[in-house]
Amino acid sequence: MTGSGPKPDIHHLDIDEDQDDRLDSFLADRLHLSRSHVASLIHHGLVVIDGAPVRKSYRPQRGDRITVSIPPARSVEIRPEDIPVEVIFEDEDLLVVDKPAGLVVHPAPGNRSGTLVNALLHHAGRLSSLGLPDRPGIVHRIDKDTSGLLVVAKSDYAHRCLARDLARRRFRRSYLAAAWGHIGVEQVTVDLPIGRDPKARKRMAVVEGGRRAITHVRRLERWRAADLLAVRLETGRTHQIRVHLRARGHPIVMDPVYGHGWERGLLGAGGRWADEFARLCGRLFLHAARLSFQHPRGDELLSFSSSLPEPLRSSAKWARETS
Repeated sequence: MTGSGPKPDIHHLDIDEDQDDRLDSFLADRLHLSRSHVASLIHHGLVVIDGAPVRKSYRPQRGDRITVSIPPARSVEIRPEDIPVEVIFEDEDLLVVDKPAGLVVHPAPGNRSGTLVNALLHHAGRLSSLGLPDRPGIVHRIDKDTSGLLVVAKSDYAHRCLARDLARRRFRRSYLAAAWGHIGVEQVTVDLPIGRDPKARKRMAVVEGGRRAITHVRRLERWRAADLLAVRLETGRTHQIRVHLRARGHPIVMDPVYGHGWERGLLGAGGRWADEFARLCGRLFLHAARLSFQHPRGDELLSFSSSLPEPLRSSAKWARETS
């Protein structure tokens, strides 16, 4: 006896000309889904071309018929929780939040509560139902140890539009970071592919065959043994800024994964300065300071900024005064 539950959403796409984009990018753009969602569909055999499974790196060709089966969202209970969160903009479609460091963005196995999503469900009452079931409303993320700005979708329409614009690189996301040492030039673009570290699968690394990642770095201030940097993302890979700065030899101050204990290699007065600066920071010196995107229901460009929170603000003041 067949089940009577919700049926998958089936999409058929007939390709009339060769495509330059990979299959995952192409489908994310056409179906207004996140690239990670599309990659998951491909991984589970839910995307076929002319009836045969295909790799996400495949580039669609003229004459292909792509069939995509999107399963109905699984029911995942996420309880609203009265957790303080700073909402700096809100309307019927979306919220912009200034997330504190230490707050996880969404629930995950073994960590079902105490997240930003739990807080926003209590605050707003509803979030978009698109995307993965344990990530309602989440268009993009920032790391638990990173503070700053991110946009969350309340309506499904907004989620589709925001995910599309993010995939097309129409978001402008800028960070403030303090990195050990000196980058040597006033500005640099890092264009290095990122993937799972083959020696430590919980970490990311610059790896051959990884996904293309582009980070624009500009020095704002030169301190005794560190630089204050403005960092703009062109792409949005996991841990992108942290991995790229580490690859350049300048890990972010107090990065427990990619720069643990790096300051101990500094000698003399610079080493003593670095020890004190690290102590004053007390956390990863990475803050999502600026966010700009087009509102889903018009041409209005929304732009937001967030100043450095404590203890980063006071540690930066100390670094400036002692350099």
